[in-house]
Amino acid sequence: MTETIHHLIEQYGLVAVFLGCVAEGESAAILGGFFAHQQIFVLWQAFVAAFLGAFAGDTFFFILGRSFAEHPYVVRLRKRPGFRRAYRLLNTHPNIFVLTNRYVYGMRLVGGIAAGLSTVSVPRFVILNAISSAVWAALFGTVGYVFGLGAEHMVGQAFARHERLLIALAVGLGVAVLAWLVAHHFARRERVKDASDDQANR
Repeated sequence: MTETIHHLIEQYGLVAVFLGCVAEGESAAILGGFFAHQQIFVLWQAFVAAFLGAFAGDTFFFILGRSFAEHPYVVRLRKRPGFRRAYRLLNTHPNIFVLTNRYVYGMRLVGGIAAGLSTVSVPRFVILNAISSAVWAALFGTVGYVFGLGAEHMVGQAFARHERLLIALAVGLGVAVLAWLVAHHFARRERVKDASDDQANR
């Protein structure tokens, strides 16, 4: 079983890191760094996969907002918690918002749509998004690599390499669940705030 998981990670790990980072995938970038420490793939490859996934995801939602503003899917996204705040921040601090949006869990998706609907030009967004994606990938990939160093220091040879990979997968799942719970909490607070703003404007 562990041999099979090891083989799958070797074959498709970078693809999984890329796809995970297309979504709001800090845990995918962290796991990429951890697996690089375990020598499943090279560290720079993990960084590149995370960078490309993050850049592609935000660019995709930017294009949705810019070119398909009236599509039903985009209209639904514009009603999500956080969109109004994202749009306000874009109009007041566009550069800062594009550079930092991905670090606020739960805001990347609506932030990309809001950027597409704003006056931020395509070249400006692409450059800022590339810078932000590169820093983000390096940061969380390094966190995963350092986690691998720490885990190896703590457990030494107590666990076989395959067992450490299983532990990493469990930790990655735990991080993803925790991030979802945090995002759900902030989304609920944003809905309450939006409802209060609507009542105040009436």
